[in-house]
Amino acid sequence: MIGLTFANLRDRALTTALNVVLLATAVAMLVLMLALSHQLGTRFERDAKGVDLVVGAKGSPLQLVLSSVYNIDQPTGNIPLASVALLRRDPGIARVVPLALGDNFRGYRIVGTEPSYLALRGASLASGRLWQAQGDAVIGAEVARATGAGVGQRFLGSHGLDAEGEAHDAHPFTISGILAPTGGVADRLILTSLETVWDVHGIAHEEDQEPEDRHHDHHDDEDHPHHDGMSPDHDAAAEAAGVPVPEVTALLVSYRNAAAALRVPASINRQSALQSAVPAIEAARLLTLLGSGMAVARAFGWLLAALGGAAIFAAVLNAARARQGELALLRVMGATRPQVFGTILTEGLVIAALAALLGAVLAHGLLALTAARSDTLAEIGLDAWQLSPGEPALLLAVLGIGLVAALVPAIGVYRADLAATLSRAT
Repeated sequence: MIGLTFANLRDRALTTALNVVLLATAVAMLVLMLALSHQLGTRFERDAKGVDLVVGAKGSPLQLVLSSVYNIDQPTGNIPLASVALLRRDPGIARVVPLALGDNFRGYRIVGTEPSYLALRGASLASGRLWQAQGDAVIGAEVARATGAGVGQRFLGSHGLDAEGEAHDAHPFTISGILAPTGGVADRLILTSLETVWDVHGIAHEEDQEPEDRHHDHHDDEDHPHHDGMSPDHDAAAEAAGVPVPEVTALLVSYRNAAAALRVPASINRQSALQSAVPAIEAARLLTLLGSGMAVARAFGWLLAALGGAAIFAAVLNAARARQGELALLRVMGATRPQVFGTILTEGLVIAALAALLGAVLAHGLLALTAARSDTLAEIGLDAWQLSPGEPALLLAVLGIGLVAALVPAIGVYRADLAATLSRAT
């Protein structure tokens, strides 16, 4: 009976192909929406883990979060280095991780930071060591895989976040270590010290300074009320000489207690040079905006799926009516009612299965192609071939559409009067 089903489908190959394409288009749209919504939501939640607040220059809060937490947008600007020590003095803050952004290597962002960034991202070394000397850099697992770079190799960073930017020929980097895969944003980053980033851009700084105020004790505020890692005299002298002084791009902040969540953002936003943004709020806002468009696309996808089911119904019904005599002869030759019934159902199932397979492949292939051509999707790190949790259920639903569409024609064949059908055929 399976052979007969495929023979029947080949006899009306054009109609079969059109039905498969129509339903496959619906499947592709729905799978694409599932993949995007699931992976974006998962990655936004995972990459923001441990970051309660982002502090940066005035501008768009969403842009600040995207650039500093997810590394998928341009920074809003730089902020004073003193902001690091200022926040670390706050007893409600547990951790402040400074970031200095602005360069890249082959499209992978170079981030000046501290070793505490690795702990924040749950990253660890797979080989080599952390940065120590000026120019040392640790690369993420994806950077190592894509570039083929290894420990000890040297490379030049390019100015800006565009891979075609001007290279910093006078300040090569040396790879000191490679991170183990994390599945997160750290896989696509090149990490180095703040001092190295400043050196690359010709920014004066003291060799023995501690911009992050690592060893500052909250109980020592009275003894060191103005310690910010850079003396005012040094800043003034550098500015007077026309030499840029150290700044950072953003600060990733973790709270020590819940009270800080109410007090700290308001305090920061009152300052003219700073703004704060909550990653969870900004990510939710972005997903809500994207979700509205995805909801429309999903509704359109299900409408196409319904039309595909109707097309299968019409095709199978017309084919069953046209082959009533053949099906009656099968009954005379020994085929049972359930066997003939199953043959009709199988036609609908085969069309739906082909559409489900083609649609899933099209969706994942389109996602892979788009990710390869889109810097933003590539920086998010979407896995084009990862199955979403709801995808198997979706494909089963499509098979159900095929079965339901073929059910009415199959019931008609099952109930057909054999003698009457043969008399009409003759």
